Amino acid sequence: MTFTAEEAKAAFPDEVVTTAVTNLVKVPGLAKPVALITLDNGHDHTRPSTFGPQGLVSLNAALDQAFAAEPAAIAVTGKPFIFAVGADLSGVEAVADPKLAREIAQTGHDVFRRLTESKIPTFGFVNGAVMGGGLELALSCHYRTLSESTAAIAFPEVFLGLFPGWGGTQLLPNLIGPDAAVTVIIENALAQNKMLNVKKAAELGIVDEVFGSADYLEQSLLWLSKVVRGEVTPARREIDRGEEWDKAVARAKSIVDGRTHGASPGATKAVELLELARANDLDRGYAAETDGLAELLMSDELRAGLYSFNLVNKRAKRPAGAPDKSLARKVNKVGIVGAGLMASQLALLFVRRLKVPVVLTDVDQARVDKGVGYVHDEIDKLLDRKRLSPDGANRLKALVSGSLDKAAFADADFVIEAVFEELGVKQQVFAELEQHVSPEAILATNTSSLSISAMASKLQHPERVVGFHFFNPVAVLPLLEIVRGEKTDDAALATAFSVGKQLKKSSVLVKDATAFVVNRLLLRFLGEVLVAVDEGTPFEVADSALEPLGLPMTPLTLMQLVGPAIALHVGETLHGSFPDRFTVSENLAKFVQAGKKGVWTWDSAGNQSIDPEVAELWTRGDSPSTAEQLRERALAAIAEEIRIMLDEGVVAEAQDIDLCLILGAGWPFWNGGITPYLDRSGVSERVNGKPFLAPGVASVPTA
Repeated sequence: MTFTAEEAKAAFPDEVVTTAVTNLVKVPGLAKPVALITLDNGHDHTRPSTFGPQGLVSLNAALDQAFAAEPAAIAVTGKPFIFAVGADLSGVEAVADPKLAREIAQTGHDVFRRLTESKIPTFGFVNGAVMGGGLELALSCHYRTLSESTAAIAFPEVFLGLFPGWGGTQLLPNLIGPDAAVTVIIENALAQNKMLNVKKAAELGIVDEVFGSADYLEQSLLWLSKVVRGEVTPARREIDRGEEWDKAVARAKSIVDGRTHGASPGATKAVELLELARANDLDRGYAAETDGLAELLMSDELRAGLYSFNLVNKRAKRPAGAPDKSLARKVNKVGIVGAGLMASQLALLFVRRLKVPVVLTDVDQARVDKGVGYVHDEIDKLLDRKRLSPDGANRLKALVSGSLDKAAFADADFVIEAVFEELGVKQQVFAELEQHVSPEAILATNTSSLSISAMASKLQHPERVVGFHFFNPVAVLPLLEIVRGEKTDDAALATAFSVGKQLKKSSVLVKDATAFVVNRLLLRFLGEVLVAVDEGTPFEVADSALEPLGLPMTPLTLMQLVGPAIALHVGETLHGSFPDRFTVSENLAKFVQAGKKGVWTWDSAGNQSIDPEVAELWTRGDSPSTAEQLRERALAAIAEEIRIMLDEGVVAEAQDIDLCLILGAGWPFWNGGITPYLDRSGVSERVNGKPFLAPGVASVPTA
């Protein structure tokens, strides 16, 4: 093995070490004991076990003990609820020496491979969460069982800008077939890190048996005994290394090209390694994984991915500027003004997460009934998918009601409006609410661009008004922009953060500035794209100009998803506040007036083309830009806008800008949101004279 104990400690001195302990266990039916290795980092399930250099050294020593005992079998399991969730990413951030990066890559292979090449049968008892290197450890064993309560099963590496580098790209396709491996390693990872459930993991053949959680270890050991005695022979599927593998690799390339446009080296390397796995030559495959991992560990793209990981898993849990949570008021009832689609989505979220009465109001009974009906129908769908029990579904439906009278909010502690995006309308709604609710009740607005302070300006208690901006679809996007108005007090703000946490959203504190963070930045770069089209740039060129960033969708597709009318309205609001930087395209106004929903149409074969009516109504100039020119212009605009927003104090730091774009707009981890990309591409320096982040933050530190 590459690392000694001393070298491992020197490499990651702050590692939370996952210790591996070997115990010899007597199992009925076996003359010899089973060597059971348990992985435990000494923390509860909230701090999952990971592998750094010291953890790998400990596992290697435990394997030495296990082999020395000459047992009937060797099994590896984890602490309660956790098997292992991969490499210790916190230590990787500090790696500045390429030699150390290679040693990390090589050591994982050296240790895990001992289980694969063992003459003694080896078993992975996956008793809980298993991801990344933890899943690779399990795959390195000859056989695997899984606890039915396991909540997280995945290879998240490609999502982070990495690839499974301790055997995953070689072992998985040769176990479950290449197409299924493409789904697990690439497709799911690039679908916002989609997890496998227990049933799917078993169907794919990743594990051999699933056992109940109450007596999981006992059942696994009894099954092990049957396998060792030859009474049970786990099935292994036949692998097609010809046409099926060709199709799988082609699908992998299509997914990676479509979702990253070559912007993620980790995704591209994953495809190469899956193709290499066809030969089922572990020497060659592991050497290629080691080479690729050693190279990628020293890339800025990976460091940006780790930066993103920390933003989402650490900063998002401790929002910058949030007041003391002890100031938060308890919310026992929620009111929602409006019963349209957004309001109905909010009602569903509030009742599912808070499990308190939720009342919707609107201007007529038909709308109220439709809103309540939507929530009830969605609860029924959850029941059908067995996400809820019949009793649970009935309880939730009983909590949702509608009323035409805002007096129904008299005992509500938190009321949110989701009505038409017009300041006068929202001011009127809040004025009416104030006649019915208690002085302590929080009044929240889901506005996407309007001033919170202006909304609250005519109220007796403006201090309890707060911005509570969700992103569509509400159930999917985890960001919540919490906006503090000029007079919003700490109690209202603390309550908003408390409710956001109960809703399982990641909240970012935002200053009351037009369009806040995500919409302001999206409209800034969309504005540059539309201006370029107005000047004569072909739609196809303009829409593809930002492909090298690997964004989740093109600007014009985004506009179609958001709705051109909403984009126009927010753009007009921004133009009113910042006329020198935000223009309103007359063509877009004509587009909306004509009732058009999108620029593109698709034929039955899925081929995209310009809607002829759009081409006809859009007045074009004669000064087209190339894709590169437009990309430079759009990135410069984003860099300028971010610097202005930071100077204005819209958020505390650049990290909050990145967190908002990752969670609210789905921008890629490997870009670090956006500021690391702007820094490493030189745009920040060119536009603002300095980078957004310090050296070594989202980049490889100097040795």
